Amino acid sequence: MKELDQGRVNQKRRTRSTILRAAAQLLSAGKTPTVAEVADAAVVSRATAYRYFPRQDLLLAEAALDLVVPDITALLATQGNDPVERIDRVVETVMRYVLAHETAFRALLRLSLEPVDAAANGSPPQRRGARRLRWAEQVLQPIADQLDTTTYRRLVAALALCMGIETIVVLRDIAELDPDAACDTARWAARHLLTSALTE
Repeated sequence: MKELDQGRVNQKRRTRSTILRAAAQLLSAGKTPTVAEVADAAVVSRATAYRYFPRQDLLLAEAALDLVVPDITALLATQGNDPVERIDRVVETVMRYVLAHETAFRALLRLSLEPVDAAANGSPPQRRGARRLRWAEQVLQPIADQLDTTTYRRLVAALALCMGIETIVVLRDIAELDPDAACDTARWAARHLLTSALTE
């Protein structure tokens, strides 16, 4: 059952990525596509596209950022198997990326929090992407078999707290840290979450 559930999660991630890639390609070609046009380009049903991206502005905002997203897979391919070193590099890379595009990410966050009529397409939309979850999973890949399922899932979710615009909002707006201190704090938190989980 757990493998089946993970299979569904992975399929949803792939579908969402396919839609975003199609939107990014159309944007790169100088177009401003509708959700329906992106669905056609991605070869998915329009209902599916609207389920993930109920509005054009939300889709295009995320697709624009997707054009410059760091290649975390390539980054990790240059790293060893030490999970602490791996998470440190990933969090630093992701946080620098978010800080470099902070205004766009804040706009995307605002759009993703706006109310959506779930009845319009039959089910609540997936409001945000899951890249940071996938990146945390990639970090943990060398030691995944050493962790029980509960610890693994909890750790993936906890590490996701250390990456993204929400992290920036807390560290910059609430804690009033400058960009470098915010990045360093996120890296510190991720390292300590990981080492704590490994020593429990």
